[in-house]
Amino acid sequence: MSDREIYEGLAEIFADVFMRDDIPLSAALSAADVADWDSFKQIEIVMATEERFGVKFTSAELDNMRQLGDLVRIVAARGTPPS
Repeated sequence: MSDREIYEGLAEIFADVFMRDDIPLSAALSAADVADWDSFKQIEIVMATEERFGVKFTSAELDNMRQLGDLVRIVAARGTPPS
């Protein structure tokens, strides 16, 4: 699965979670960059990503996830394309 495919899926997830589609997704994006991104939104993003890409994040991965690029790298390595 390519990074482009992952970012396309994440764009849909972010649009659903934040109820807007104007968030410019990039590897460097973090919660500090999006006003509404709190711990509850983080949980929604993680759960939707796990469901969409068929990956389960470990506690250590979640603890070390600082930027969107961290999430993308894990999905690229272990995820499966949505059917």
